[in-house]
Amino acid sequence: MSVKFPPVEFADESGLLAIGGDLDVDTLELAYRNGIFPWPVIEEPLLWFAPPQRAILEFDELHIPRRLQRSLRKADFTFDVNTDFPDVIRACARTKHRKGQRGTWITEDMVQAYIEFHRRGFAHSFEVVNSQGDLVGGLYGVWIGHYFAGESMFYKESNASKFALIKTVDYLKKRGLSWMDVQVLTPLLVHFGAKEIPRFLFMKKLQRALFEE
Repeated sequence: MSVKFPPVEFADESGLLAIGGDLDVDTLELAYRNGIFPWPVIEEPLLWFAPPQRAILEFDELHIPRRLQRSLRKADFTFDVNTDFPDVIRACARTKHRKGQRGTWITEDMVQAYIEFHRRGFAHSFEVVNSQGDLVGGLYGVWIGHYFAGESMFYKESNASKFALIKTVDYLKKRGLSWMDVQVLTPLLVHFGAKEIPRFLFMKKLQRALFEE
């Protein structure tokens, strides 16, 4: 049986659109192509969301404070892409630094599903490594066409996740992308210039980005 989601306009005030289903690759791809993302809750049915206000980061509006720029120039970090997706998502699942983020939503089922999503070419990781070769920060997300949805970040050393975000924006921008979906606004993302737009505007941007794939 083919998977189907209700139109995003059917979501309730919190953005909840559907309950149940699975995290198979085909289901995840369909969800992201339709502006929907999963929000698992431990020991509860799988939840799918399409919020009435969607958080995005326009790359031309990225704000990097001068103090952070100076700190990052001194940091001995190296940036890599897709070198260790499993470690990145597991580090994101373990992180305790979640001001404004969606709690413990990265369940073990989620980890396994996105590792397979990565193997199929849809999920990508962006890593920050220190001078000793240790993974100290990074983020992962879903990339389809010219659409990128950032899912989660982590850091083990100061500013490592910020370095990851800045370098990821630069990496995506050089490949023709002009914005990223960050789903839910957090204080850190506001600090970098992220904003909320109405769902109908987000859906228009999403369709344009997918058309360019």
